Amino acid sequence: MPLLAPTSTAVISVTHAGVMDYQSALDMQRKIHADIALHQAPNHLILLQHNSVFTAGRRTQDFERPTDGTPVIDVDRGGKITWHGLGQLVGYPIVRLAKRHDVVGFVREIESALIDACAEFGLKTERYCERSGVWVRDEHGDRKIAAIGIRFAKGITMHGFAININPDLSWFDRIVPCGIADVEVTSLSRELGRDITVQEIAPVIEHHILLALQRVSA
Repeated sequence: MPLLAPTSTAVISVTHAGVMDYQSALDMQRKIHADIALHQAPNHLILLQHNSVFTAGRRTQDFERPTDGTPVIDVDRGGKITWHGLGQLVGYPIVRLAKRHDVVGFVREIESALIDACAEFGLKTERYCERSGVWVRDEHGDRKIAAIGIRFAKGITMHGFAININPDLSWFDRIVPCGIADVEVTSLSRELGRDITVQEIAPVIEHHILLALQRVSA
């Protein structure tokens, strides 16, 4: 059954896809996007984990890619290269925006939702004006905990966010994550010093993301 964000009358259909390979999830996104464009489907949120994969957005440069020959999937989203894998929750909001060209506002809402979800687990995170995503910033430096990469076509969003819960962060050592060489990538479990599972935090993130989507979707 479609899930409703609290206090809203608009329906966002939610798919919990478990663990899915990246290409299958991309095909699913494209099908849903096409159906929404034709007014044949409601706005949608896909939540899942991927098997280990590197994906590169349109602005990725050669020096940011793996140097060991590891395959990379080039995709039509914004942003640069990143890694997806087990222990990372990925969300793909596919929604028609109420303010058709306010992609920046959409990204800010997603950032705020993830910040609120982290706060429920006792971790203070924040927005970094010069860099998209969600960050831990303190006396130990800047550490990125969630990445956001969006494609916008026909007034409808695709792709989305990835937040590190308890992944093997060494995968990020093979690339220049998001094209930013001077900061670390971190996870909720690392920052809090205890093991947190994707299954534990997924309902909290879903709740906050649905609230955000209700504010921006038509």
